[in-house]
Amino acid sequence: MTEKQTKFQKISLLLVFVLCIEFIYAQQSVNPAAIEEDVEIGVIEHLDTYLLDSISLINEKGELVYLADIIDKPTIINFVYYRCPGICSPLMEAVAGVMDKSEMIPGKDYQVLTISFDPNETIDLGIRKKANYLNLMSSKVEEAKTGWFFFTSDSASIARATNATGFRYIRTGNDYLHAASLTVISNEGKITRYLNGMFFQPFEWKMAVVEASKGQSGPTINKVLRYCYSYDSAGQTYVMNITKVSGTLILFLAVLLLLFLVLKPKRKANLI
Repeated sequence: MTEKQTKFQKISLLLVFVLCIEFIYAQQSVNPAAIEEDVEIGVIEHLDTYLLDSISLINEKGELVYLADIIDKPTIINFVYYRCPGICSPLMEAVAGVMDKSEMIPGKDYQVLTISFDPNETIDLGIRKKANYLNLMSSKVEEAKTGWFFFTSDSASIARATNATGFRYIRTGNDYLHAASLTVISNEGKITRYLNGMFFQPFEWKMAVVEASKGQSGPTINKVLRYCYSYDSAGQTYVMNITKVSGTLILFLAVLLLLFLVLKPKRKANLI
């Protein structure tokens, strides 16, 4: 067998190896619907889908309004429950912080809708929470008063809203386990982006608002972080998935080693 034939066989084996790896990963994502059904806590992204017209809310005046009628500009929806002892408070503090730092003006360039997914909560609690988070702001307090709205709702509308946005949570006693996520909506009610986690850069915030104003959907910026981190329902926080990260790293190094062994030039024998 010639040297060229040997090298060709090695390259063929390498291609088969890579194809096998791709096949394994493809099998893990071959049925998105089945995966979605298994997700109890987290967010299933529904980019380019539209919100329903039948989602009713109770606003800060105690009035019944419809979500579709409120959305007349780029809108960021924030699902929480006001009694939350876990990640809701840090999440809303992060929202207040990035609203304060961003050059975008709440109430003019965009609006934020904080919606309680606990049907037993009243709007009075939401109003008190709003006052608390406005107190954390310094530069855009007056703008946030008319650009950051708090709501409650009934169980049917909550289900329609969370299902439409892919927000998954479960009840445990009197509390809930849920992820930290914001849903960005265009002027026409189309989902254009998700902002996940509890820290937001002003640039990321601005890009999400600008894209929503144009009706352009974009990928979640921190998908790599979501791949590396998993939600810990017990601690109600995100922790690094050591198994997934180390497995990916080992696979990457193995492919590099195989490439090196296949493609490195052979040393010529010394002639005496």
